[in-house]
Amino acid sequence: MKRIILRWVHIIFGLPLIGLVYSASADTEPYRPIFQYFFMPVLLITGLWMWKGHWIERLIWKKPASEA
Repeated sequence: MKRIILRWVHIIFGLPLIGLVYSASADTEPYRPIFQYFFMPVLLITGLWMWKGHWIERLIWKKPASEA
């Protein structure tokens, strides 16, 4: 369930990238800081979490060697 939510957040926050890339540069200039400081970090975090989330969770909630 967590992966489905992350996937949809990643897709929804990636949609403005299409507008940013395929629109005229002058039209997107006011929105560039919003994309740069809000949308892009969310895309990076969700993408990395879907890719290496199992590894990150293992590091965060590392079990002691005696329990493994």
